[in-house]
Amino acid sequence: MAASVPTFNGIPSVGLGCWMGQPGEAEEAYKMVRQALKLGYRHIDTAFGYGNEEAVGNAIRDSGTPRSEIFVTTKLTNEHHASVVQGFETSFKNLDIGYIDLYLMHWPCAADESGKQLSPSEGPDFVQVWKEMEKLLETHAGKVKHLGISNFSIKTLEVLLPQVKVVPVANQVEVNPYHPQIPLKKYCESKGIQIIAYGPLGQTRRTFLEDPEVLAVAEKYKISPGQVCISWAVQRKTIPIPKSSNPDRLKQNITLVTFAQEDFDRIENLHKQPGKHRSSDGMTLKVPGSVWGWTMEEMGWHVGPDGTIGDDQ
Repeated sequence: MAASVPTFNGIPSVGLGCWMGQPGEAEEAYKMVRQALKLGYRHIDTAFGYGNEEAVGNAIRDSGTPRSEIFVTTKLTNEHHASVVQGFETSFKNLDIGYIDLYLMHWPCAADESGKQLSPSEGPDFVQVWKEMEKLLETHAGKVKHLGISNFSIKTLEVLLPQVKVVPVANQVEVNPYHPQIPLKKYCESKGIQIIAYGPLGQTRRTFLEDPEVLAVAEKYKISPGQVCISWAVQRKTIPIPKSSNPDRLKQNITLVTFAQEDFDRIENLHKQPGKHRSSDGMTLKVPGSVWGWTMEEMGWHVGPDGTIGDDQ
């Protein structure tokens, strides 16, 4: 049966991702956010790097939905690691919605002003970046409510957490039935860090939407395969942020069901089947063995014997 959308740690448990597949697409992003808010979404996720903060902010202001009802996330881009205040103020101005609910460090990786990606030894250390972000809570009090991170592994978290004054509220990472991030999820939960799941319906590879196990559960509950994946994510207390500009899919994505334990377990354990435990994120697959100038080892990501990227099973 349909369930209402709960909140986890004060964050609505289903959000709208605003990465449009390429930077910009402002008009489509505007229409998508307006439609989503009309349908009942109250969690909007964008980033400076998406190139559509202004469109997202315009849609929020024009929606008529009270600002206090909407949870808005944006992110510090790699190029602003050496200029955190500038990065924040640019996003704050772009959005123009009074305050930012959650400000994430988009990646632990840095880039210079020209966009050249820097290795860990070349760029600002992500611990230094986080300490600069922490200062925002005082210097920009009222303009940013919470801080978090994105694309951090257990390895990078173990470097960061012993040196923080403010524990990140959330860690936004890829999570879906083929890439469930079980060890990372358990680790973050032990530290009070909420997992927010990007790519919950897949990105470059969406094969799990056609997986026989997913289709069987969808048929049993009379829902779409996408709803299976999103409902599973929420039932395990992760927060999916699917993107869709299709009104019907937008409505489906926020219409949740609660699975019987046996059906939940079918999806939770799907990644254990041979050949299914892998990332579908195009960025992590773009340059084999590296991401944003960092090696998989430096990122703390496990690479399987077949070359697929995933968390340890």
